[in-house]
Amino acid sequence: MGLKCSILAVDDEQYILHLLTALLGKDFEVLTADSAGQARDILRNRDVDIVITDQYLGQGETGVQLLEWVRLSHPNCVRILMTRASIEDVIDAINQGQVHRILLKPLQTDNLLHSLRTMARTVLLERSHEQLLEELRRLNLELEQRVQQRTHQLEEANRQLQYKNSILERMALTDALTGLPNRRAMDRLVRAELQRRSRHPSAISLGIIDIDHFKNVNTIYLLPGGDHVLVWLAHTMNNSIRNIDTIGRIGGEEFMLLAPGTGSEGAFTLAERIRTHVAESKTIYNNQPIQITVSIGIAVADTDVNVGYDELRHLASTALAEAKQTGRNKSVVKAAMQVEKS
Repeated sequence: MGLKCSILAVDDEQYILHLLTALLGKDFEVLTADSAGQARDILRNRDVDIVITDQYLGQGETGVQLLEWVRLSHPNCVRILMTRASIEDVIDAINQGQVHRILLKPLQTDNLLHSLRTMARTVLLERSHEQLLEELRRLNLELEQRVQQRTHQLEEANRQLQYKNSILERMALTDALTGLPNRRAMDRLVRAELQRRSRHPSAISLGIIDIDHFKNVNTIYLLPGGDHVLVWLAHTMNNSIRNIDTIGRIGGEEFMLLAPGTGSEGAFTLAERIRTHVAESKTIYNNQPIQITVSIGIAVADTDVNVGYDELRHLASTALAEAKQTGRNKSVVKAAMQVEKS
């Protein structure tokens, strides 16, 4: 894997720390702490890629409280919780600390190594991605300096600069996991469509799609299983839309749908096609079938309704909330109203 990832193991039982050090020392740089306070001291003095902590640390502190502090002070650090409690008992704790993964005690060696190696691969890929971006920026700067110094090479240098910029632009507008447009790209697409619509009036629909109970998928199948489902869902939804429509990933399990030239009836038909296609399909992960459902909220502006992006997005969010509150696995369409100017 190239450079080793660093792991900070936190447990008030020394034999657990010795076990983790012996088990992980070959693949990782292992640091240990026997209290939340000692862990914080380490993290104040250096960066760590992964923190794995027991839920019960003594001295009135819990692992979840430590991981919540880690989330705020080191947001890029992967957070893992070890606990003897049942999954149901720690769901609220997971939400509070935004834990990436839970490992149940007594620890299973194979599961522990698999989980940490998977996390490490993700960390190293992200690090490589950041290094590539930095390298591309550095190359751009060198090219710009070369243009100033060597005017006779201006044309060739400009071609290289444009090529590097196009790589950065594509990376900046694409969701790395699913390959869909990301939030920045969707913002651009919707604003461009609204601008075009101001010159050539037509209906427009904007939808927000959210996976129902997605945290259960991450809890049962862990982070790799959740990523697998997101990639599968992106492909499934893309196969349910028209060529003129666009779906992008704008958050963890949240997607945005842009449907130009689509009124209320067409928007509901489109939403139901996506929803039923997802509900009636399944994906296989580790030889286990996984089925999910989605809730969809769509805002529609008819041809004669003048509306902005923020208004459409807010109305779509309201429609999604209604779909969630009234049973999930549901499509709700709301029409934007023309606001009279005084």
